[in-house]
Amino acid sequence: MKTETHPVNYPVLFVDGEHEWTGISTSKSNDTRVIDGIEHYVVKVEISAFTHPFYTGQKRIVDTAGRVEKFMRRYGNQTKK
Repeated sequence: MKTETHPVNYPVLFVDGEHEWTGISTSKSNDTRVIDGIEHYVVKVEISAFTHPFYTGQKRIVDTAGRVEKFMRRYGNQTKK
């Protein structure tokens, strides 16, 4: 692997509310935490697999029938002409 081609990866602790997990990333922050003797940068994320509605199963039901009916009311009369 060429040394100057790839970005530098850092040990990172991702924090999403009460959920925390470690990984590597090119992101850094000013906040650090030592885990198992290794200093990790703490990166706060707003949405992750722990809180995203798609992964948690708490997604909202979209009214697709209402959308089709609204479309037909607006543009359905154009096909009759």
